Amino acid sequence: DLCDQGFDVTVFDNLSTGHKINIDSRANFIEGDILNLDDLHSVFQSLFTTVFHFAALKAAGESMLEPGKYATANITGTINILNQMVENGVKNIIFSSTAAVYGMPGYLPVDENHPLNPVNFYGFTKLEIERLLGWYSNLKGIRYASLRYFNAAGYDLQGRIIGLERNPANLLPIVMETAAGIGESMQIFGDDYDTPDGTGIRDYIHVSDLASSHLKAMDYIINQQENLTLNLATGRGYSVLDVISQAQETTGNDISYKVVGRRPGDPAKLVALSNLAKVKINWECEHSDIETILKSMWEIYLKHKASPIDL
Repeated sequence: DLCDQGFDVTVFDNLSTGHKINIDSRANFIEGDILNLDDLHSVFQSLFTTVFHFAALKAAGESMLEPGKYATANITGTINILNQMVENGVKNIIFSSTAAVYGMPGYLPVDENHPLNPVNFYGFTKLEIERLLGWYSNLKGIRYASLRYFNAAGYDLQGRIIGLERNPANLLPIVMETAAGIGESMQIFGDDYDTPDGTGIRDYIHVSDLASSHLKAMDYIINQQENLTLNLATGRGYSVLDVISQAQETTGNDISYKVVGRRPGDPAKLVALSNLAKVKINWECEHSDIETILKSMWEIYLKHKASPIDL
C-alpha cells in the first residue's frame, strides 16, 4: 500500500518466518537482522522519515518457555532500532503492538483505558516496548503510533501476498491447513468456557484493514506531531467453533478437530473497541467479517494446492 501511494520503501527482514516472494517488487529489499548492529547501521545509512516496526517473535505459549529468546528479539531488537533512529535523525515509528498487553479482560469490550497487565511474556515484551517508545519520545523527540492488534488474520485482498506463514501458531491458519489437508486434525483448547458454545471467543481483524490503519497513523503522527496508542479491532467476536463452521462452509471441506485441555492464560472472551481510532485517524474496519477473512485465506491455500509455489 505504501508503494501504491508512491512512497520509497525499503524492507529489512531476516526471512525467518516470511518469504521473499511476499515483498513488493517496487520496494528495496535488504536481508538482515535487527539483532545485528552492523546490518542495522548499514540500512540506516539511507534517508528515511518513518520506520514501521513489525519484527518480533509472537507465539505467546513459546514466550513462557523461552523468555530469554523473546526478551532479546523483541526488547533488545527494538532498542537497537530506536538507537539507530536517534543516531540518524529518523523521527517517526509505527509499532506493531498487541492486545496481549491487557492480559485477562477486567471488562468487555476492552478499550485503551483498560489496565495493562499481560499474562504471558510475549505481552510483557510488547508492553515494555510501548514504555520505551514513551521514554524515547520524551528524551529524543521520537513520534510513535503504538497499534494494539487484536487477532490479525486474512490475506491481502488484492492477492499480492502469496507465501504461507511458516509453522503457524494461530487459530485461523491452523484451520486452513486442516481444511487443505496439510494437517489431518486440529486441537481446540477447551470447550467449557462461559460462552454460548463453550469455546473461546476472539475479535479478528483483516490484514487489509490493518494496513490502512498504519498509513493513516503515519499521516497523523507526522502532521499532528502527536503520539498515538490505539486498539485495532472490530468489536465483534467469533468462537472457535464459529470459525470452524464458517471455514467448512467457505472451503467445502470437513475440518477434523479434537478438544483438549485449556491453555493457561486464555480468557473466555476477548473483544475490543476501536472508537479512538475512528476519532483520531478516521479509521474503521471494512473487510473484517469472518467470511471475507476466511475466503481471502482459502484462495491462497487453493493456489498452493493447485500448483505448489516455490518459496
